[in-house]
Amino acid sequence: MSEEKKMHIQCRPGEIGKYVILPGDPGRVEKIAAYLDGAKKVAQNREFVTYTGELAGEKVSVCSTGIGGPSAAIALEELVQCGGKVFIRVGTCGGISEEPKAGDLIIAMAAVRQEGTTLHYMPVEFPATADFQVTLALKEAAEELKAGYFTGIVQSKDSFYGQHEPERMPVHTELLEKWQAWKQAGVLASEMETAALFVASSVLHVQCGAVYLMIWNQERDKAGYKEFKTEDTDLAIRVAVEAMKKIIIDNSDEKRYN
Repeated sequence: MSEEKKMHIQCRPGEIGKYVILPGDPGRVEKIAAYLDGAKKVAQNREFVTYTGELAGEKVSVCSTGIGGPSAAIALEELVQCGGKVFIRVGTCGGISEEPKAGDLIIAMAAVRQEGTTLHYMPVEFPATADFQVTLALKEAAEELKAGYFTGIVQSKDSFYGQHEPERMPVHTELLEKWQAWKQAGVLASEMETAALFVASSVLHVQCGAVYLMIWNQERDKAGYKEFKTEDTDLAIRVAVEAMKKIIIDNSDEKRYN
């Protein structure tokens, strides 16, 4: 394993723990790192801000990925090169199903691959699925923290405005038809990184799961529900941290990575 700094995240092997939490927003990294013991900034370059500390006696890192699949995949690739093995994405999403409301958490079991990054990893027939151990730990953590949550499928897209202003796009017919298909099939939420992380983690043979705060549900708003917006990600962060702690303890008992 090369000891050189990685091109984008600017970290070296030894600076990254086996366990990594992945927010999108660089501004959330320090907030997450505050839940770790002795966390210190390791590197900052472009959208990638990285801190490393300890949790349950193990080295744990937090690295932002920026927005979208390409940068998320870059972060994952380079973090794996630095020794990362278990990843939890924590972020925000918007609603597709009318069931979840703003403030609920979405634990992703799989993702619709409506993006381009994963086509550079696997054919479109390959599913974007979460790791079972990580997903179970997120579910247990959400229940222990009494968080309202849903588990299911999310949609990963490349264009934020293609979702929010589809009518002005030349391909609006396709966008709207597919949105209705996701809704009819019970897809819970829309976001921009999960498919890339799930497929890349499968190819790299590492574990990955994801938990999201639903900041707003446009479908509930359209249906006439009294809907609100929230960007308070603290509960999602605490669920991710608690889930990672559970995984560390489980792996320590099993000596999984020795």
